[in-house]
Amino acid sequence: MIQIYCNNTKTSQSVPEGTTLLDLLQEFQFEQPYAIVSAKVNNVSQGLKFRVYQNRTVEFLDIRDASAMRVYSRSLCFIMCKAVHDLYPDYSVYVEHPITGGLFCEVKKPDGKGFSDKELAAVKTRMQDIIDKDMPFRRNEVLTEEAIRIFSERGYDDKVKLLETSGQVYVDYYTLGDTVDYYYNRLLPTAGYIKVWGLETYHHGLLLRLPDQKHPGQLAPAVDQPKTLNMFSETLRWNEIMNLSNVGDVNHACQRGAASELIQVSEALQEKKIVQIAEEIEHRYHSDNPVRLILITGPSSSGKTTFCKRISIQLKACGLRPISMSTDDYFVNRVDTPKLPDGSYDFDNFDTVDHEALQNDVLRMLDGEEVEVPEYNFVTGIREYNGKKMQLTPGSILLIEGIHALNPRLTDRVAPSAKYRIFISTLTSINLDNHNAIPTSDNRLLRRIIRDYNKGAFTARQTISQWQNVQEAEEQWIYPYQEQADVMFNSALLIEFAVLRNHAEPILSTVPKNCHEYSEAHRLLKFIHYFSPVSDKEIPPTSIMREFLGGSSFKY
Repeated sequence: MIQIYCNNTKTSQSVPEGTTLLDLLQEFQFEQPYAIVSAKVNNVSQGLKFRVYQNRTVEFLDIRDASAMRVYSRSLCFIMCKAVHDLYPDYSVYVEHPITGGLFCEVKKPDGKGFSDKELAAVKTRMQDIIDKDMPFRRNEVLTEEAIRIFSERGYDDKVKLLETSGQVYVDYYTLGDTVDYYYNRLLPTAGYIKVWGLETYHHGLLLRLPDQKHPGQLAPAVDQPKTLNMFSETLRWNEIMNLSNVGDVNHACQRGAASELIQVSEALQEKKIVQIAEEIEHRYHSDNPVRLILITGPSSSGKTTFCKRISIQLKACGLRPISMSTDDYFVNRVDTPKLPDGSYDFDNFDTVDHEALQNDVLRMLDGEEVEVPEYNFVTGIREYNGKKMQLTPGSILLIEGIHALNPRLTDRVAPSAKYRIFISTLTSINLDNHNAIPTSDNRLLRRIIRDYNKGAFTARQTISQWQNVQEAEEQWIYPYQEQADVMFNSALLIEFAVLRNHAEPILSTVPKNCHEYSEAHRLLKFIHYFSPVSDKEIPPTSIMREFLGGSSFKY
């Protein structure tokens, strides 16, 4: 017999060796407002079929937990892919990226035609049939060579390339009925666990809708995001330029010695986009309704600061004189900062910024006045006036960077025609394979972990512990305004994860195994091992990545 401690009940039970988590769930009785779909065993995410053979600590999870939601969404993807394969074996399914409360997918047909409403209805019916039959997901652990053979026989080149470069001796693959697929982490026990889902047409593809994480009994709200979708599409076109479709392609290219070229092309594509934005701003500056104010925002670790410096250089090349300021310098004094329900400061709240003072100063500058602007002292928590003055002269243009820059209330007294709004995001431009989309926030989280650790600001554990609050604040204060942007810029680099791996591995390894944050550290470590490591020595000093890795030629 072994001892199992359950975090949900704060009690222990003696159970036979080899007991599954499903059986353990029956042993520990506790309130379950939503269905349990996965668990953490010693702070590592596991599927409910996992067997315990030694004393362990277990925490059962519903989809309000991020790791459980990933288990749910992966399983739903498998059901959709199986349904399409069962009905239309010659069609190819691509699960491309998260968007508007779901996953954007494309079904490509041999004749190149679009996916019809009739075909969509048939797939939805087949998916529900798989769910109603409660088909089991079965995990198979085999030698990597055997998995490569299995997928090669089925023509799954994307999975073959990924596994060929994984460096693993054994890998898991999954079956659902007679359908074989690969997923890089655990799935649900059976298809019947899927209760809330949707599938509908969305622009040129499909939207696989997921449950609302805060309200699992209903679908997450679907808000049309055409500009975000276009940015993803633009990034995919960039990948096609370099003939790279998935991580396996990137790994093979790096192992052939092409990493240097990939870095150079990726940086060149980003610079090309920045030049295009600067030229558009110059054109509008000299129009009948001239742009005078550039507003730049984006979520945490998206590279706003470096982008602001790079766009300033290109604006100068266009003959303009950019002047920059940050909303952070207009923070209210710390004692006046809004607070969260637990009494801690809510630094992401819009009212953390003295938006009235900021807008008054902006209006005065747009009128040609010289204005003394503040500098926020983050040590004392006080907004100080130290004699710093700014004035817009002919040819000058004002740039404001900050997380609230696109909030309409920040500049609601500035004429819309005088504003140009830029949203910076970090949308992962490559997937592990055709059916494994990479969470868009993983890139930013790794950037933040590396930067915080190198600066001595926070340990990896501390950064991970703050991440959920950061994301919730972004959902409330940043993302609602992204579609209002005049242009969106993707700061992610195609080869970024390969470069981040060398930096992230030793830092993530510092997270203790006996803390809650180890679960996320373990997941990220497992994830970045899919990428063949690439040195950062050829990342240029002006790269957005340098903001996080260090070695930037810009002063921050």
